[in-house]
Parts: sequence; C-alpha cells; structure tokens
Amino acid sequence: MNNLLYVLLMAPKTEDQNPIMTFLPLILIIVVFYFFMIRPQVKKQKDLKSYRESLQKGDKIITTGGIYGKVVDIKESVIVIDVGEQIRLKIDKSAVLKDARDLANKR
Repeated sequence: MNNLLYVLLMAPKTEDQNPIMTFLPLILIIVVFYFFMIRPQVKKQKDLKSYRESLQKGDKIITTGGIYGKVVDIKESVIVIDVGEQIRLKIDKSAVLKDARDLANKR
C-alpha cells in the first residue's frame, strides 16, 4: 500500500494539460448515464402518473401486489376495486401498476 502511495507521489506533474480535458471523460459518463438511465425512468414515472390520473370506473387494473381487479369507485387518493364475487378492496392510487388489458395483449 505504501509503495503505491510513493509511486503516485513521485509521478511527474503535467502543468500543460488542459483542465477541461481532464474532466471530459467524467462529463461524458454523466451525459451517457443521464440519457440511458435517468431520462427513461422519469418518462416512465410520468406515463404511470398520467395513467393513474386517467383511471375511470370499469377499468381493469393490476396492483403492485399482483391483484387483478375492476375499478368500482375512485376518490382523491383511494380506489375501490372489485376482485370477483363481490369482494371489494380499497387500495391507494399509487398501488395501481398497469392496465390489465395491456398484459392480456402481450400474451
């Protein structure tokens, strides 16, 4: 460990190098990270939020827990769903994951 420290300290100092060129790889990594990781996630969250706000009675949904149901009543932040045989569950709006018809179309 100490030998590595001595080698790093003894390295020749380059004062001619442009500081922008030193940080260019880091800047490129941040830009690539933004376009491949952050931006798609923000778009996905925005689409999910608009889907949750556009829910109407009668829509078939899937919750984050994997429960399939049909929307019976919508309040400000609570949705009542019918899961079959007149069994109704009250769930938070943020627990709605996607439209059940989308999953049926993919199979």
